[in-house]
Amino acid sequence: MSEDKKSLNFIEQIIEEDLADGMPKENLRFRFPPEPNGYLHIGHTKAIGISFGLGEKYNAPVNLRFDDTNPAKEEQEYVDAIKRDISWLGYSWASECYSSDYFQQLFDWAIQLIKDGKAYVDSQTSEEMRIQKGTPTEPGTNSPYRNRSVEENLELFQGMADGKFKEGEHTLRAKIDMSSPNMLMRDPLMYRIMYKSHHRTGNDWCIYPMYDWTHGESDYIEQISHSLCSLEFKPHRELYNWFRDNVYNYSSSDLPLAPKQREFSRLNLSYTIMSKRKLLTLVEKGIVSGWDDPRMPTISGLRRRGYTPESIRSFIETVGVSKRENIIDVALLEFKIREDLNKTANRVMAVLDPVKVVITNYPEGKEEILKAENNQEDESAGFREVPFSREIYIEREDFKEEANKKFFRLKLGKEVRLKNAYIIKAESCTKDENGNITEIQCTYDELSRSGSGTPESTRKVKGTLHWVSIKHAVKAEVRAYDRLFLDEAPDAHKDKDFMEFLNPNSLEVINAFVEPSLQTSNIGDRFQFQRLGYFNVDDDSTPDNLVFNKTVGLRDSWGGGKN
Repeated sequence: MSEDKKSLNFIEQIIEEDLADGMPKENLRFRFPPEPNGYLHIGHTKAIGISFGLGEKYNAPVNLRFDDTNPAKEEQEYVDAIKRDISWLGYSWASECYSSDYFQQLFDWAIQLIKDGKAYVDSQTSEEMRIQKGTPTEPGTNSPYRNRSVEENLELFQGMADGKFKEGEHTLRAKIDMSSPNMLMRDPLMYRIMYKSHHRTGNDWCIYPMYDWTHGESDYIEQISHSLCSLEFKPHRELYNWFRDNVYNYSSSDLPLAPKQREFSRLNLSYTIMSKRKLLTLVEKGIVSGWDDPRMPTISGLRRRGYTPESIRSFIETVGVSKRENIIDVALLEFKIREDLNKTANRVMAVLDPVKVVITNYPEGKEEILKAENNQEDESAGFREVPFSREIYIEREDFKEEANKKFFRLKLGKEVRLKNAYIIKAESCTKDENGNITEIQCTYDELSRSGSGTPESTRKVKGTLHWVSIKHAVKAEVRAYDRLFLDEAPDAHKDKDFMEFLNPNSLEVINAFVEPSLQTSNIGDRFQFQRLGYFNVDDDSTPDNLVFNKTVGLRDSWGGGKN
């Protein structure tokens, strides 16, 4: 096997083999087919990346198709959110399609299956059908309605479509094989009665096609060459092909290409749930503020938290395409955003747990404007101005009265450098009645200002602290997020509900102080708060009330470290 062949993933190998066997390259067409019953999450990004990635690789069209066959759960809000998320990731679709566009064609094909004796109306209850279907080790038994005449089936099915029956009174089933070892082939449902208004077709229909019937035929109508889906649909492939082949007999001259279904492993992420139903539960119970809560694994939640499209796409590329299910460490996703923001995010200073420092030998009333590099990883980022004065805030944890030799921050009698500023030395501190430190008195070395060119400006001290000038500090709300679940696989426990593993401390709201350059920041802007982590401006932020979300810490936990 050539090196080029080895570098292809198994889906690309299938496509290359099809092309080698004579498929015209212009016949390649892919699709991403979400159901609009919730927001897209990080698990969907793999399917998005695969389909749109193949489109880019082969210069082939990719359809965005909404499998909108269940009006009880689907809403226009979800359609809009899905389109917004895919565009934000940087992908463009060739055609925007809806399964509901094909309702009439699907109905006509169902009529043809009835006429050919391959579908029938069943009048059993759902419980009766469940019992009658058998088990994985025992064959099913035929429905008592399985041998209805074609005429009776046509009349009943038309009556279903005309709204003559109650919900659950009748269903349409394919007539395949009740003894098949694949339970999906045991006369699967094709249509059910449902009196719900559809977000696109309104009340035009009161019968709605089932997923297995709709999905493959939609692929066929759109002439999708390779129908790519996750591994849980592998047992569905036999049914996909049965429906496809029977419909192909009705319309092969108009639609010559028969789609091919192939499956890949899902993306499972540690400390995360990927069920839209369970994510909806979190929203409905008020555990999170909405689908775009920064703790949610939704694409909109990740975007609001400060993740970039580039980091997510890089994550998907690293995960790759495989046939085996596994759980990806969420630390890899965190590594990818940290890697991206390290290159692109401007460095600024913020203090989250402030304690006051007074530089006693700095002239009262004096102010300086210091020059600070925005991003040492990007020369084009330039510099900004940072004001300095006699009184500053530093982080409370950056000072101890006494500490061992491994503590390289501020302690009594020892020196540290203030980032972009001076070397200071702690002389004394003041405490309240409870022993809490309220103020630290320091002196500074006037000749040690960073960048001043004096010998003292390059004098080495072991610690460097971030700070903000109290006179110029801007108040800000900082939302520090932790993982939403405490368990690595919160929905994998059969004897426990996933809600039992919620992290009660997944959000901490902090009243912080930031340097004044952030006063003009815009929603979505991303920064590195030096020595603290990466943060972005939240949607709730206003010029009068700055709000920042913590995207990720500075330390990398991918590969064994701790964040």
